[in-house]
Amino acid sequence: MSLDVDIEHTRGTFRLAARFSSQPGVTALFGRSGSGKSSLVDIVAGLIRPLRGKVVVDGQTLVDTERGVFVPAHRRRIGYVFQDSRLFPHLSVRQNLLFGRWFARGEGGVAGDFDSIVKLLGIGHLSERKPNSLSGGEKQRVAIGRALLARPRLLLMDEPLASLDEARRAEILPYMERLRDGTGVPILYVSHSVVEVARLATTVVILSEGKVTAVGPVLDILPLADANDGGSALDAIVTAHDETFQLTTLASTAGELQVPKLAAVVGSSVRAYIRSRDVMLSLQPPQEISALNVLAGRVVTISEGGAQADVRLDCNGAVVMARLTTKSVRRLALAPGRPVFAVIKSVSFERS
Repeated sequence: MSLDVDIEHTRGTFRLAARFSSQPGVTALFGRSGSGKSSLVDIVAGLIRPLRGKVVVDGQTLVDTERGVFVPAHRRRIGYVFQDSRLFPHLSVRQNLLFGRWFARGEGGVAGDFDSIVKLLGIGHLSERKPNSLSGGEKQRVAIGRALLARPRLLLMDEPLASLDEARRAEILPYMERLRDGTGVPILYVSHSVVEVARLATTVVILSEGKVTAVGPVLDILPLADANDGGSALDAIVTAHDETFQLTTLASTAGELQVPKLAAVVGSSVRAYIRSRDVMLSLQPPQEISALNVLAGRVVTISEGGAQADVRLDCNGAVVMARLTTKSVRRLALAPGRPVFAVIKSVSFERS
């Protein structure tokens, strides 16, 4: 299932010009607020008619301004999950879900089986409850189920976790992974959270001031993101558990990582996420320090901006980003090609 977008649109003084293609999996639209993410998703959904361009889903043209093609939203078979769940308050969870299935009306899309969707999202026990008795995470899981039961060929998710607190986000993210891996429905996922993108995305489209600035696999594109919590994603394999110290050892291209014990079997895949601000650099192999993880690398680029600088490292072919003060860059005389050691203070890791 592919998605091809090449559109231009103007709203007031804001101009959106976006061109990208994505393949099955989760394609994340990533960027600051006001970069055009939601407008782009609304164009794909059919809620906005662009001034110029084309939108093609799995070979079917939904928009082609040159030929006068504009398939209305209700005929696109696209599911849409918003920031707020938008469930019908007077209906039970089961009735809300069945409302989604009613829209399918015999369509042959994927992921339309009621029992399998309920099981996938873990919402069977909520069946007779009303939305006002659900947590934020439970409401979003029901909203996702309702969208899936409409048998969509594409699922749009516009910052579906933005209204949730950290605990509720942690509750729903494993279900989002199940959705990505278990349904076969391609997802266009809007977010300005680099942590969500690192965990869920297969492809990243970076938007800045209405323009696409980068498109590609998450491991390649995420280090280019300009965000306060920017960083690097590393695919890794669980190689061992240390019961004495409650640690897990991960093997990655960049090198070995030791992290607090994970509930993952040896041999399973995880994705390690390292925030740029959690990386220090040393010119010599550090000794007698508390940090467990030190990766050897080489400076590739340095991007300075005021008091801070982003340093891109090549660690055995993997990208690791470090955010330092400009003063530190000068004091260490860092320059492209210089060998360094990345001292990692903290690692976030998620099942990939």
